[in-house]
Amino acid sequence: MTRTYIGKPVTRLEDRRLLTGAGSYIDDVKLPGMSTMAILRSPYAHARIRSIDLEAARAMEGVIDA
Repeated sequence: MTRTYIGKPVTRLEDRRLLTGAGSYIDDVKLPGMSTMAILRSPYAHARIRSIDLEAARAMEGVIDA
Protein backbone atom coordinates (compact mmCIF):
# COMPACT_ATOMS: atom_id res chain seq x y z
CA MET A 1 0.00 0.00 0.00
CA THR A 2 1.54 3.29 -1.13
CA ARG A 3 0.71 6.55 0.64
CA THR A 4 1.18 9.96 -0.90
CA TYR A 5 1.70 12.98 1.34
CA ILE A 6 2.67 15.50 -1.33
CA GLY A 7 0.27 18.43 -1.31
CA LYS A 8 -1.55 17.19 1.79
CA PRO A 9 -1.36 18.59 5.32
CA VAL A 10 0.54 16.44 7.77
CA THR A 11 -0.77 16.30 11.32
CA ARG A 12 2.08 16.72 13.75
CA LEU A 13 1.82 14.35 16.69
CA GLU A 14 3.11 16.85 19.24
CA ASP A 15 0.78 19.76 18.34
CA ARG A 16 -2.14 18.89 20.63
CA ARG A 17 0.16 18.31 23.60
CA LEU A 18 2.01 21.60 23.11
CA LEU A 19 -1.07 23.69 22.36
CA THR A 20 -2.93 22.45 25.43
CA GLY A 21 0.00 23.18 27.76
CA ALA A 22 0.68 19.51 28.47
CA GLY A 23 3.96 19.42 26.55
CA SER A 24 7.43 19.66 28.06
CA TYR A 25 9.98 22.18 26.92
CA ILE A 26 13.70 22.17 27.67
CA ASP A 27 13.15 25.12 30.03
CA ASP A 28 10.82 22.91 32.11
CA VAL A 29 13.64 20.49 32.97
CA LYS A 30 15.10 20.96 36.46
CA LEU A 31 17.89 18.60 37.51
CA PRO A 32 19.49 18.32 40.97
CA GLY A 33 22.48 20.65 41.29
CA MET A 34 21.65 22.35 38.00
CA SER A 35 22.87 25.92 37.51
CA THR A 36 21.54 28.63 35.24
CA MET A 37 23.40 31.40 33.50
CA ALA A 38 22.78 34.74 31.90
CA ILE A 39 24.54 36.31 28.95
CA LEU A 40 24.73 40.06 28.52
CA ARG A 41 25.15 41.18 24.95
CA SER A 42 26.45 44.55 23.88
CA PRO A 43 23.91 46.89 22.30
CA TYR A 44 26.73 48.12 20.03
CA ALA A 45 27.64 46.06 16.97
CA HIS A 46 31.36 45.26 16.61
CA ALA A 47 32.20 47.13 19.84
CA ARG A 48 35.44 46.26 21.60
CA ILE A 49 35.21 45.55 25.31
CA ARG A 50 38.08 47.27 27.06
CA SER A 51 37.31 46.22 30.62
CA ILE A 52 34.65 44.55 32.74
CA ASP A 53 34.15 45.15 36.47
CA LEU A 54 32.87 41.85 37.88
CA GLU A 55 33.08 42.70 41.59
CA ALA A 56 29.37 43.56 41.94
CA ALA A 57 28.38 40.32 40.20
CA ARG A 58 30.74 38.22 42.32
CA ALA A 59 29.34 39.78 45.51
CA MET A 60 25.76 38.69 44.68
CA GLU A 61 24.30 35.73 46.55
CA GLY A 62 24.24 32.53 44.51
CA VAL A 63 26.84 33.58 41.92
CA ILE A 64 29.15 30.63 41.28
CA ASP A 65 31.66 32.33 38.98
CA ALA A 66 31.92 35.54 37.03
